[in-house]
Amino acid sequence: IAPDHVLPAPDEIYVYSPLGTAFKVDSCTDGYGKNSSLVTIFMIWNTMMGTSILSIPWGIKQAGFTSGIILILLMGILTLYCCYRVVKSRQMIPLTDTSNWEFPDVCKYYFGSFGQWSSLLFSMVSLVGAMVVYWVLMSNFLFNTGKFIYNFVHDINVTDIVPGTNGSNKVICPSAASDYPPQNRSVMFSSGNRTGFELFEEWWDKSQTVPFYLIAVLLPLLNLKSPSFFAKFNVLGTVSVVYLVFLVTVKAAHLGIHLEFNWVTENEFFVPEFRILFPQLTGILTLAFFIHNCVITLLQNNKNQENNVRDLSIAYFLVGLTYLYVGVIIFASFPSPPLSKECIEQNFLDNFPSDDIMSFVARIFLLFQMMTVYPLLGYLARVQLLRQFFGNAYP
Repeated sequence: IAPDHVLPAPDEIYVYSPLGTAFKVDSCTDGYGKNSSLVTIFMIWNTMMGTSILSIPWGIKQAGFTSGIILILLMGILTLYCCYRVVKSRQMIPLTDTSNWEFPDVCKYYFGSFGQWSSLLFSMVSLVGAMVVYWVLMSNFLFNTGKFIYNFVHDINVTDIVPGTNGSNKVICPSAASDYPPQNRSVMFSSGNRTGFELFEEWWDKSQTVPFYLIAVLLPLLNLKSPSFFAKFNVLGTVSVVYLVFLVTVKAAHLGIHLEFNWVTENEFFVPEFRILFPQLTGILTLAFFIHNCVITLLQNNKNQENNVRDLSIAYFLVGLTYLYVGVIIFASFPSPPLSKECIEQNFLDNFPSDDIMSFVARIFLLFQMMTVYPLLGYLARVQLLRQFFGNAYP
């Protein structure tokens, strides 16, 4: 262990990235960094966003265009109010210093030991479950990214055998591929070395190798102790959200708007404005707007605690606005006819062909976003769990 006089002072520590940039790691009492309101807002925005944004157009299709918009607004307001009550619940405890309390501590005060351990259990289930899902999605995105690059470098052409539109801005309907031969969704034409391709397939396997490659990247990040670093690293993930909005805007500009308002009837290409399947959208939105078990931990590191409610409200507004924009634009611009709105996939990026460059870049950005959120989820799980058992996040 290096002696203390060898290490730099806390206010002289910098974190350097491979891109050549660096930022100063803020510090304060007990080593906990403090974030500005701007960093806090973007951190909450990026943490909440996740991959739910990819399913919002599908959810609007299931609920109907008009009812989908109404549900997004109502669920955003409802979840914001619930989150506001969680934040205020700690501040309303009299004659007690609650500055270091986590969500289970607040539940213990109001509901006793049952509230403490039950809230911890459900919080761990949601956090660990999210980390497992994120690992699967990151492995999927990394696998597809590597395969796309390999195919491009070795001149391997992949042709999707599914119904779709013609032209340079092609949109496909994978769900209609059931009318085609099974397991024949794509065909590869290779002019490269077959032996090299087999070797690549062996070392770049979606389930056997790629998930383990992620360990080398994420394990060092999970072992960092500064919440300020997690917050600032997490903010970088908002770049992927910005690009996703840019992709949606460009695609909509080329495809145009395709809407027809049928309030109760359904035809070949369009869906009604109100559908009985709307609970599927509300289910997506409950997860899409969920940050309640982590919000106290995230806001603890806000430099100006008096701005917590304001910053939380702004973050929720940005999340709701992003969901509305992406969901409405993708649904409205989906080319109907010739394709039906029912063709909108649960991940709308799957509606673009595998050789679509902008979709490929979007998957890279989403991979990067999840890699910025994942260490923060690990930090939140560690803080909540270890503090309940040992009284310290780093015993």
